[in-house]
Amino acid sequence: MTEEKTLAFVLVVVAIGAETEVIDEIKKINTVKEVFSTYGSWDLIIRIEVDNIKLLDKTITSIRKIPGVEYTETLVCSKV
Repeated sequence: MTEEKTLAFVLVVVAIGAETEVIDEIKKINTVKEVFSTYGSWDLIIRIEVDNIKLLDKTITSIRKIPGVEYTETLVCSKV
């Protein structure tokens, strides 16, 4: 039996003018599968796939430490 990956979306608010640098740093994280730029309350949506919650925590902590990241909200998903 194969274990499913944990899927999460991270919503990010970025400091004005720091978008390009933040996106470049986020794309370097190997658990990040996609990064979307958005218009509205959130600046970025990041799709993450990991093997376990511990790795998700490590990934989110890495994102929060990037200069220019002001606020994040994480949505952990389950397949329906």
